[in-house]
Amino acid sequence: MSGYADYWIQMLQDPLIRRALLVAVLVGAAAPVIGTFLVQRRLALLGDGIGHVALTGVALGWLIGAGLGLTPGTLAVPGAIVAAVAGSVIIELVRTSGRTSGDLALALMFYGGIAGGAALIKVAGGTSATLVAYLFGSLSTLSASDVSATAELAVIILMAGLVGRWALFAAGSDEPFARASGIPTRLWNIASAALAALTVTVAMRVVGLLLVSALMIVPVAISQLAARSFARTMAWAALIGAVTGAAGLFTAYWYDLPPGATIVVLAIAIYAIAATSRPLVEKLAHRPSHLTGQPRS
Repeated sequence: MSGYADYWIQMLQDPLIRRALLVAVLVGAAAPVIGTFLVQRRLALLGDGIGHVALTGVALGWLIGAGLGLTPGTLAVPGAIVAAVAGSVIIELVRTSGRTSGDLALALMFYGGIAGGAALIKVAGGTSATLVAYLFGSLSTLSASDVSATAELAVIILMAGLVGRWALFAAGSDEPFARASGIPTRLWNIASAALAALTVTVAMRVVGLLLVSALMIVPVAISQLAARSFARTMAWAALIGAVTGAAGLFTAYWYDLPPGATIVVLAIAIYAIAATSRPLVEKLAHRPSHLTGQPRS
């Protein structure tokens, strides 16, 4: 046992691991907070669509940075933020206008985003391999400035989600009633879409743009198996996301696996175990007291 303890202590003494752990926990907690609203509004795949648009923003940032003579990748994250927020707001406006269905608008974002990213990165002088770190995450390349920026954005997401949770809940659960109650539903829906875009750009360094939606949605799905209210679902999802982020990082370090993919696989495995064991737990909970040996109430 002492050998394992020494190993973990040695691992945590590595500045890179400490930075990666902090980012994984913060993003793991923040992403499901916004994911709770997306699940409630039946827009679970919105994160994927925004992620594809963010890929175009990454490539556009590379192109602008190359034109300004900056170090390659300097403007990749700012470009992703601008593109993701703009894309999310546009998709929300298109969806609420009724001119195009939500699934069709998401499909346009999927295809246009990834095609635009591949084309622009070539124009910027890079290759498709340049985008791999953004597609699948790259915790091993985090710098101190990356950690600071990610931490600030994660805190903003958490605070915005917690402060505006009831207005966002009302706008997403019963929009006509919320509108009649004086809540500016369109404004709050746009705000939730923008927060989702910000979450995508924050989480892309952890799990990558192709897997970011899983980090937003799977902890919520796990939480919904036990939670009976919106507030508890959000709280448990944030806790599950943070724990899964840390556990996935440790597992990836131990077995030399890709951290982002490991975090997502671990989250899905937890969901599968929880979903399959839930009927058994409920059955045991409702067994007659004379079979369980418990005194009758």
